[in-house]
Amino acid sequence: MKKCLIFSAFILVAIMTFAQKDRDTIPKYLKSPFIPAFKIVQTNGTNFTKDSLPAETPLIIMYFSPDCGHCQIQTKDMLDSMQYLQSATLMLVAYKKMDELIEFSNHYELSNFSNIHIGRDPKYFLPSFFNVKFTPFIAIYNKKGEFVKAFDKGASVLEMHNYL
Repeated sequence: MKKCLIFSAFILVAIMTFAQKDRDTIPKYLKSPFIPAFKIVQTNGTNFTKDSLPAETPLIIMYFSPDCGHCQIQTKDMLDSMQYLQSATLMLVAYKKMDELIEFSNHYELSNFSNIHIGRDPKYFLPSFFNVKFTPFIAIYNKKGEFVKAFDKGASVLEMHNYL
């Protein structure tokens, strides 16, 4: 009888575990398809939040790593074709140390672009929110702040431009 109760309890726990996993397969950005309440620390030491965003402007969030070759190529491509992205705010976010972000920003001269904000996500909020598995990860929001498209492994500038 004891073995039967233990076995039943084990089966019940297993069923509950699998049921919980099914609910968690939908990423948060799809459950809540609006710009999340983020807070990044920019390379100049100031905070940048959802409230800092200019009104009625599309947003491109790129979660990246400064030492990622694909992220470096993605950044160069975006900068080389900035005329297609000028109508959007670009937010480049990483979890790496601030000195690595400053070096990356200086290398690509990101301070020359008023629509680019680069910073660190010290609470690891955005990669959790977007369920980031690879970098560069790109999410696009329209000028109403509604989620439009996510790219798990980067995107061409023209692809991004088509969703703005």
